[in-house]
Amino acid sequence: MKKAALLLSAALSVIFMSCNSSPSPKHEGPYPIESFKTPHGNWVNISLIKHGSIAIEYKGTTLQVDPVAKFGNKPTDYGKDFGKAEFVLVTHEHGDHLNDSTILVLSDEKTVLLLNQKSRDMIGHGEVIGNGQSRQLTKDILLEAVPAYNTTPGHLQYHPKGNGNGYVLTIDGLKVYVAGDTEDVPEMANLKDIDVAFLPVNQPFTMTPDQCVNAAKMFSPKVLIPYHFSQTDLSGIPDRLPGIDVRLRDMQ
Repeated sequence: MKKAALLLSAALSVIFMSCNSSPSPKHEGPYPIESFKTPHGNWVNISLIKHGSIAIEYKGTTLQVDPVAKFGNKPTDYGKDFGKAEFVLVTHEHGDHLNDSTILVLSDEKTVLLLNQKSRDMIGHGEVIGNGQSRQLTKDILLEAVPAYNTTPGHLQYHPKGNGNGYVLTIDGLKVYVAGDTEDVPEMANLKDIDVAFLPVNQPFTMTPDQCVNAAKMFSPKVLIPYHFSQTDLSGIPDRLPGIDVRLRDMQ
C-alpha cells in the first residue's frame, strides 16, 4: 500500500511539472534560431536570416527587421519560409536593409510597417518613427527607436546622425536590441537591462571588432550576437567580453 502511494505521488508530481513548465520551443525552418525565455515564462524565437535581416516571433506574432530577399549568394523566399508579418521594421534606407518588394511579400492589410523618414520618402508608405520615439505594438511588445550613426572621420556620410534607427524591443519583459547600421555611439550607454543585442561589425560602414567590444561594455547585454559582418574576423570578441554570452553565428 505504501509503495502504491509513493508511485501515485510520483506520477502526480510528473503531471504537475508538465502542466506548469513552459514547453521547449520547436526549431523549425531553414535558418538558425535563437530562443529566449521571457521573465513571464513565454518564448521569443529569433531567426537569423542573413546580413541585417532577422525575424522575431512571439506567441504567434512575427516581426521582420530589415527584410531583403535578394542579398548575398542565396535569395530568401520570405513568402514560403515566413508568410505574412504583423510588423515590419526598417532601420534605414540602404538597399541591404530596405526592399519594398520584400516588404510587400510579407504584408497584408493588417501589417504595420515602421521605418525612418528617408525610407518612407523612398517607398511612399509606412509609419515614420525617429530616434527617441516609441510605439506600443501590442499589449506585450514595446518598440523604441534609438540612434544609429557613424562617428569615424571619413565615414560620417555612410550613416549620418539623426537619420537611421536602432530598435529596442521589450517583449513580455525580454529586451532585444537590434542596432542597425551604427558605430559605438555614446547613446549606447543609456541602454539598460538589454537581454539580447545584435551589433553590426563591418567597417568602414559599421563597427570594427574593437568598437563592438567597446559597445558591449557600455551596456553589458546578457547575450551578444554580432551580425552584418561580411568577412570580418569575429573570433577574438568572446574572450574580450567575460561575463557576456557572445554567440558567433553564420549570418553573413
